[in-house]
Amino acid sequence: MSLTQTRPAADPLVDAASPLLEVAGAGVRVPLADGREVRHVNLDYAATSPALVSVAERVLGALPSYASVHRGAGLLSQRSTALYEEARATIATFAGARPGDVAVVTRNTTDALNLLAGAVPAGAGDVLVLDSEHHANLLPWRARAHREVAHAPTIAETLERIEHALAVRPVALLAVTGASNVTGETLPLRELAELAHSYGARLAVDAAQLAPHRPLDLAGWDADYVAFSGHKMYAPFGAGALVGRRDWLDAAPPHLLGGGATENVTATGTTWRAAPARHEGGTPNLLGTVALAAACDALTAVGADRLRAHEDRLRARLVIDGLDRLPGVRTHRIWADSGDAVGVVAFSIDGRSPAEVSEALAQTHGIGLRAGRLCAHPLLDRFALPDGALRASFGVGTTAEDVDRLLDALDDWAG
Repeated sequence: MSLTQTRPAADPLVDAASPLLEVAGAGVRVPLADGREVRHVNLDYAATSPALVSVAERVLGALPSYASVHRGAGLLSQRSTALYEEARATIATFAGARPGDVAVVTRNTTDALNLLAGAVPAGAGDVLVLDSEHHANLLPWRARAHREVAHAPTIAETLERIEHALAVRPVALLAVTGASNVTGETLPLRELAELAHSYGARLAVDAAQLAPHRPLDLAGWDADYVAFSGHKMYAPFGAGALVGRRDWLDAAPPHLLGGGATENVTATGTTWRAAPARHEGGTPNLLGTVALAAACDALTAVGADRLRAHEDRLRARLVIDGLDRLPGVRTHRIWADSGDAVGVVAFSIDGRSPAEVSEALAQTHGIGLRAGRLCAHPLLDRFALPDGALRASFGVGTTAEDVDRLLDALDDWAG
């Protein structure tokens, strides 16, 4: 008997039987190795999420007015400039920005954190990060004074280790991931901000995995910076954002040297503009920024409670009703006391390589998920998984049927 047959029938109020929002490609069919064709099941949202239909429509609506931004007096240029700045304001609001904060449009979270790494004042102290971070929130800091704190078995103990590191010598910035890209577990950001500030440090949040699943709240957390990506939150048009306090960004060297970032250029020198223009050299990504703002609007309209309930039901169906009941399958978590996790689940099957299983799932069942070290090599090393893990991730377009397809397919590999 399959696992699907042992679970109750999907109920839209209990089991997320329907998607929350319409995503492009929801009905795409793919060929299998045996010649059959099936509906593709996308369980790799954490790498790159599908586009929302509403995002694609917003971009199409912007195309007739597409022209230069901040560079022309013509009507289309004026409209494009207005669209760009309206989108920036939407992105800042989505991040929970304070009145004095600035929103810089970047390419993605990696770009945003590299920008911030260049803005930390020299001599202000170390940057602290955990060893459980995605490479985007690990590697940029290695070019400057930094310390990597080994995570403990619990969040409570991990916070104690962070506080100890803060107390040892001056720290300019504590940079943490809001939700793990490996396990989906979240950290208490308000508590971390209070802890960092008590030692004179600032807090930056890598929200690449948090933004598609939970509300961002710079002001409520009392955090200093937040970075996130459009391609993780249903806007795959090449834009991300860094939102936060202005002073470091105004004083930092320009992130991209070029037109638009300058106030004046002479034969002997350059006067740079204030942020955000200071860090947006070159022609802005108008359509990417419009797309990101459209995704922000769509997620806000769904509402935090509905979004969380949908994903909590899917996660419970996947883990509690599914993976935990399969012999030889182990799910992974960083902290024993974590009480919240988004739609990202890492697991392993004893005696099977992640690459082997993921390939079989794709070729024989039409299911796409991630396998490997997940751009978090130190964390996978701590898990003693040299070949990495499998990762299933989901979002607003995922249904209970998608989860059941994966669990039934894994029946062939468990044991």
